[in-house]
Amino acid sequence: MADIQLDKIDLHILKLVQQHGKLSNQELAEKVGLSPSPCSRRVKALEEAGYIAGYATLLSPAHFDLALTAYIHVRLEKHSSETLENFEATVASYDEVQECCLLTGSDADYQLKVLVKDMPAFKVFLLDKLTTNEKIAGVHSSFVLKQVKNQTQIPLPPSAD
Repeated sequence: MADIQLDKIDLHILKLVQQHGKLSNQELAEKVGLSPSPCSRRVKALEEAGYIAGYATLLSPAHFDLALTAYIHVRLEKHSSETLENFEATVASYDEVQECCLLTGSDADYQLKVLVKDMPAFKVFLLDKLTTNEKIAGVHSSFVLKQVKNQTQIPLPPSAD
């Protein structure tokens, strides 16, 4: 990954592609005040430098009858590298898990964000998948009643406006 100095145009490009991932190069170029070729070169440079990590389409969970979001705090019995790696590999294989974070400053070792259809589906995930791992010492689940904010954009420096 090459390191590049981000200027105001680069930051504007990054802001726009975060907010509007389907912008064509032509539309993006117009919005940042460049012609298409230089705009395309800048986007390619930002990709190669690692500022743009990838592209994704965000699907609506409601359209797939996925109505229950749960956060599960998991405490493991041991903290050996092997135990952590095995847990992480297992959790990474579960489609229901949207996020898995190793924590500090908490009684839990990991926090999982899980998306399922309903409480019976959650029960199946929890009892038939997650807690079959003998290295788990305990779990604590919380359920989302209302999602107040959900965004994928990261904050950029003020010059990105």
